[in-house]
Amino acid sequence: MGDRLRLAVGVMGNAASLLLYAAPILTFARVLRKKDTEGFSCIPYIIALLNCLLYTWYGLPVVSCRWENFPVVTINGLGTLLEFSFILIYFWFASARDKMKVAAILIPVVLVFGVTAVISGFLFHDHHHRKVFVGSVALVASVAMYGSPLVVVRQVLQTKSVEVMPFYLSFFSFIASLLWMAYGPPTHDLFVAICIVTKNPLCEARLHA
Repeated sequence: MGDRLRLAVGVMGNAASLLLYAAPILTFARVLRKKDTEGFSCIPYIIALLNCLLYTWYGLPVVSCRWENFPVVTINGLGTLLEFSFILIYFWFASARDKMKVAAILIPVVLVFGVTAVISGFLFHDHHHRKVFVGSVALVASVAMYGSPLVVVRQVLQTKSVEVMPFYLSFFSFIASLLWMAYGPPTHDLFVAICIVTKNPLCEARLHA
């Protein structure tokens, strides 16, 4: 019963996260149509890319025990493709100055992921310590991702318009957060639920079997 409930919540979490990651499609469809980024920031999409990369790595058997976090891998893998596509479109139509800003943020982001993957893969030799390390880095990226839309708050206050802060992006972010919070406790994986460090008893049992 517990496994079925966890799977059901994972599927719903995936659906909500898919809507969250797909929410900017309408925004970038307008960018493609107008061939102009209209001055909005690319920072939320770059931070979201880092978040997706880290949680995809976190859910793979290299870090997690076998495929215990398979739903985390599927949605974040898809999120990686979507966020990369959005960044590519933004970069293509951005001004030269904005392209420099994107590159200045994107390169360190890729380096952070690369260093995290190398350290977790070669310096730690058990799943628990790998999960603690990757989960801690992913926690920071996750907080940054959910907080990154705040960069447009100043623009909203100045223009008195919420056009640059779409309702559906905020709504699906809230729903996805609730569902993934519910997904974590049954497996004692609090990095997924509320991002608190904990051992996974199931993982430890497998390691010592």
